[in-house]
Amino acid sequence: QVQLVESGGGLVQPGGSLRLSCAASGNLFTILTMGWYRQAPGKQRELVASITSGGSTNYADSVKGRFTISRDSAKNTVLLQMNSLKPEDTAVYSCNGGRRGTTYNFWGQGTQVTVSS
Repeated sequence: QVQLVESGGGLVQPGGSLRLSCAASGNLFTILTMGWYRQAPGKQRELVASITSGGSTNYADSVKGRFTISRDSAKNTVLLQMNSLKPEDTAVYSCNGGRRGTTYNFWGQGTQVTVSS
C-alpha cells in the first residue's frame, strides 16, 4: 500500500507562489499516476494537475501556465509549483495516486491553500 503526506500549504497574497509537496511511502510510487485535486467550500472536487509514471502531464484549464506538476521517483515525491495565485485558487489541495486497470487509489489528508490579501 501507499501512504501520501502533503505539505506546503498556507496563506499567500494574490500574485504570490506556493509549492506543495506530496511524499509517498511504499514501493508503488513509480507505477502510479499522481494527481493534485482541490476542493473549495461548496464546490465539487476537481483535478488540478496530473503526471503519469512516464512523465506526461495534464492541467485544468484554470491553472495552465501558472501551475507546474513534477515528480521525483528517487525521492517518491510529487510537487505542485503554484505561481500567480488567485483568490479562486483557495481550496483544500489533496494528493492522489492511482493506476488505471487496478484498484490502486490512494489519497493524502489534504493541505489548505488560502489566497487572500
